[in-house]
Amino acid sequence: MGRDTVIHHQIRLAMRPDAPRDKVEEALEMLRRMGREIDAVASWTVGRDVGGDFDYGAMFAVEDIEGYRAYMHAPLHRRVDEIGLPLVRHMVSHDLTDDEDPATGDRIRQIHAERFAGDPALVALIEGLGSYEGSSAPGRG
Repeated sequence: MGRDTVIHHQIRLAMRPDAPRDKVEEALEMLRRMGREIDAVASWTVGRDVGGDFDYGAMFAVEDIEGYRAYMHAPLHRRVDEIGLPLVRHMVSHDLTDDEDPATGDRIRQIHAERFAGDPALVALIEGLGSYEGSSAPGRG
């Protein structure tokens, strides 16, 4: 018997050199709250990023595209963006899935596009980063 499909959403964060330590800790705790409190999250990890030019990372696993949508649109997720993104110099966001449906990537990108289209303040936060890479970057198809 095979296991269920999973989507892993991962972010890697390089913090601004002037980011206050207490604010960084607050943002990391908010990421942990996302793992604990967003029902769609099946498992999660938040911690130090090892092996690159990033300081911290987070990974959230959801079981399907509807869980991914619920995770991305959760009000807590938006609050984390508001608190954490101003502290970040460089961010990479990507998704890994074992879903063999070739349309899953398009669905993931569409969820991000909808989220950005409905929230100009979020787009402004993203545009305030030194750099942002990933399938979910605003304006990328």
